[in-house]
Amino acid sequence: MPSPKQKPTSPRAWQRMLSGRRLDLLDPSPLDVEIEDIAHGLARVARWNGQTTGDEAFSVAEHSVLVEEICGKFRPGWPARWRLAALLHDAPEYVIGDMISPFKAALGYDYKSFEHRLEKAIHLRFGLPADLPKNVEALIKRADHASAFLEATQLAGFADQEAASLFGRPKGLVPIKLKPLPPAVAQARFLKRFTILLKEKDAK
Repeated sequence: MPSPKQKPTSPRAWQRMLSGRRLDLLDPSPLDVEIEDIAHGLARVARWNGQTTGDEAFSVAEHSVLVEEICGKFRPGWPARWRLAALLHDAPEYVIGDMISPFKAALGYDYKSFEHRLEKAIHLRFGLPADLPKNVEALIKRADHASAFLEATQLAGFADQEAASLFGRPKGLVPIKLKPLPPAVAQARFLKRFTILLKEKDAK
């Protein structure tokens, strides 16, 4: 008799982290999210697909610290919980990498849905709302665009006018000089800022 057909094996949908956690990418659990894994990954993911000047890539970890800093400049006294959300705004990229905006647009809704599931798990892990208030999202996006303008003009070879047309020219922001950092330094700075903000958030 012919042997019964075996069911096809589902492709692996989890990633093993250095912490030992196995993060299910399709159904991520907050319990499998560790800040050390996030910091390690983001410090080794290059912004602009690595198309920046200098001996070191400008990492997503460094970008995240910059966005959080800019939020504080735009909104002095902003609650620590929202500044923590700003620091973690690109945290899903420790798993999926930093895809440039044109590629995200080409992938469409499925990519955004996948990214949003990861973002929700990360928020819940660190005591933030799964979905941020619209005004919080708006300020983080404004700071993200300001950071992109600074990175584009200082590191990625964009002319000032071109960057302004794509990201908007930052208003009310004293220019910040950018310097790409080695991964270990960027990782340490990200973790230090995370620790400070988490303590401030939990102290309220």
